[in-house]
Amino acid sequence: MNERIVSGNQQDGDHTLDTSLRPRRLDEYVGQATVKGNLQISITAARQRGEPLDHLLVYGPPGLGKTTLANIVATEMGVRIRVTSGPAIERPGDMVALLTQLRKDDILFVDEVHRLSRLVEEVLYSAMEDFFVSWVIDKGLNARSMNLAIQPFTLIGATTRYGMVSSPLRDRFGSVYRLEFYGEEDMCTIVERSARILDITAEPGGIREIALRARGTPRVANRLLRRVRDYAQVVADNVITLEVAQTALAQLEVDRIGLDSMDVRVLQSIVEKFGGGPVGLETLAASISEESDTIEDVCEPYLLQLGFLDRTPRGRMATRRAYDHLGIEYEDDASNQPRLI
Repeated sequence: MNERIVSGNQQDGDHTLDTSLRPRRLDEYVGQATVKGNLQISITAARQRGEPLDHLLVYGPPGLGKTTLANIVATEMGVRIRVTSGPAIERPGDMVALLTQLRKDDILFVDEVHRLSRLVEEVLYSAMEDFFVSWVIDKGLNARSMNLAIQPFTLIGATTRYGMVSSPLRDRFGSVYRLEFYGEEDMCTIVERSARILDITAEPGGIREIALRARGTPRVANRLLRRVRDYAQVVADNVITLEVAQTALAQLEVDRIGLDSMDVRVLQSIVEKFGGGPVGLETLAASISEESDTIEDVCEPYLLQLGFLDRTPRGRMATRRAYDHLGIEYEDDASNQPRLI
């Protein structure tokens, strides 16, 4: 599928931009006040004791700052960070190699930690609890177990699928934090900060318009800012005003609350093809020719946040708010569920 401008997943061209705009310290990190407060206490206590930080599991929709938080923790602790991902660690030996290269108090950041295989996870159990690794080499009669002590370290796991992290692994994290979508004021602060760093001239109205359509996701906000900057450069003397932002975002097919054409297709399909639901995820995906994972990971979290969608044991259902946003008239049936007139 084509990359969606409102997707929180990292896309080509995002890495350099994300790195340049990423806050370096906890006091520069905007939003997520509860997570920041708890992390600040944990970091201060660990530094006072001279111990590594407890293992952390951070979860939430993509683009909210999980990788940024991991790098901030490393900076605040004054230690190195080694970055990898679940799919990149295919064999137990790969994990052993990573763990044995860590220095004292280093941080190992594993993105998509829910995608670690069971055999790789088993290497982590003893490493996280007792700081040694145990693995089996050779097979059959020649099989033998090897144990090796490693330096104390902190594992930071990040995932968009908290429920897919196995229970044994989940239980070994000392702290678990959920990142929420950002509110309007926090998003405005993020867009204003990014515009300042990128030396973009933007009026308050233009900044707010971009913030309102960024789905509460900093990565999406920075991507929209870059696209609106291009439009302003060509047709508006390099100044992002409210009118310029509205016109540019309309051309990008991002509506006033951040929905794009795929979101609208999902809602319209539920309403018009399935009478408002319930409809199963696979059936819904087939009806709009999209992958079910895309709908579940990218579309649904924001639609649920807006109250446009309900997930029930029988499937997905559109709410009254969805009908109102689409401008579709409805009436309530006997179960108080909106139905297309």
